[in-house]
Parts: sequence; C-alpha cells; structure tokens
Amino acid sequence: MTLDQQYAFSNFKQRISQAVIAAGLDLDDLGRGSLALLEDFHTMGRIATTQLVELVEIKSCDEVLDAGSGVGGTARYLVDHFGCKVTTIDLSKQYCEVSRWLNHLVGLDGQITVHNGDVTKLPFSSGSFTVIMSQHVQMNVVDKSSLYAEARRVLRPGGRLAIWDITAGAPGKLEFPLPWADQPSLSHLVSGDVLRATIECVGFAITHWSDMTEEAVLIMENLLQTLTGPLGLHVFVDDFVVKMNNLVRGLSTGRLRVVRAIAEARS
Repeated sequence: MTLDQQYAFSNFKQRISQAVIAAGLDLDDLGRGSLALLEDFHTMGRIATTQLVELVEIKSCDEVLDAGSGVGGTARYLVDHFGCKVTTIDLSKQYCEVSRWLNHLVGLDGQITVHNGDVTKLPFSSGSFTVIMSQHVQMNVVDKSSLYAEARRVLRPGGRLAIWDITAGAPGKLEFPLPWADQPSLSHLVSGDVLRATIECVGFAITHWSDMTEEAVLIMENLLQTLTGPLGLHVFVDDFVVKMNNLVRGLSTGRLRVVRAIAEARS
C-alpha cells in the first residue's frame, strides 16, 4: 500500500453531499462552520485546531501555510475567523480536489490557495510565510529533518510553527489500522524527545511543548460514543471506528502520545 492509497476514497462529492443533506443542510447555502465534524482529520478535531490557533496567536495580517492540510478544514476556519491569507499543501491529489470543492461551497475559494505537493519539498520561496500549521503530518514522513528544514526555510525569521501531532510512547505493539496507517509500513513514529530535537536542530526555538495525551483520550472516548450523526470523518475514512478505537487504545496504554508545540524560526 502507498500513502496515496491510504488516503484515497471514491465518489467523494456524492458521499459528502449525501451526508450534508442527511444532516438537514443545504449544499447551496452552507454556513462556514457547518462542516466542522467532517473536515478536521486529526485527534480531537476542531477542538484541537481552535486550541492550537489560539496558542500560536493568529492575526489577520499573518500569511499562513497549512502543510499537510487534508480536506482543508483548518484553512477555512482561519480565513473565516481571522481573515488572514492561507495557502494549503497536501500530498493527496484527491484531498486537494475535495478542499477546492468545499472552499467553493462555503464561498471561500477566492481566499485560499490549494497546492498538491510534498511537505518535504515545498514549492514556495524562502520566507513566504509568517505561520505554518502542521497537524498530524509527520507520522507519515520518514525524513523528518527535511520536513522541518523546509518549514524553517519558507518561514520568515520570527515566524511560528504550530504543531499538533502523534509520537511514539512506551514500547509495545500497536494495533492497526490506525487513522494515518492501515499497516505498519506507513507509520513512522518517533519519540517526543527525538521529534523536539529534530525541530530544534533545523533552526527553531521551542517556545511551547505540552503532552496532551490524557485530554485527548477523554475527548476521543466521548467522540466514539456519539458517532451517530450523518456528518463525520466516517463519511470518507474507511473503517473509521476501527481506526479510532485502535488510536484510543494506543493513547490509553501510553504507546502513543499526543503533543502540542509552538516553535519560533530563529534568525
């Protein structure tokens, strides 16, 4: 299995349209926050995004890159709430197509630029951005030094890197499939200490680092008990409940950890 296959799903417009209609929403008149349940593909969903955005102190003047943007939920949230300029990039061509379509549905297609590409080889000039959002990305990336070196390159000095990610925890076998990997060959986890050292080595100063595992377990357990509505990540993530249960077990046993961090680009 390749990474493209990991995130592929068929008939995305039909599946999402049916879910939206089943939720009693109008595709031709969608509120900008109405898709939150299905557009934030990371642990704790929109809760995590809003907490991270608050921590990194987004302003209307910021030029933001969402690196590993999925279907674009974070970008739409940022534009809607702050009016800042947002660019996205994701390896999945299909996710980029979904992003553009959803941007159009909520009237934000003119305010978000979507790129299909590799986060370890960013197609942007040095110093293009003041903020980079990185949520649940590095788990699929072998070359983490290139990932964060590229982030540092395209950030201006003093720019901020906001991270919400999964790391390896206590030794032990993980249960697959997981949300980012149906099989072990696609999962490239390192410990929080290794991840932090990698980020610092390429030109960042860590200004905030916290382990959010306990909070994540509580919220994800509650989420699993309320997966009854038509809107949710299960619309386009195959075996979603199985993957989420495996994730929660990994977090509960400490074999997986969730970290939240802010890093500043050094001059």
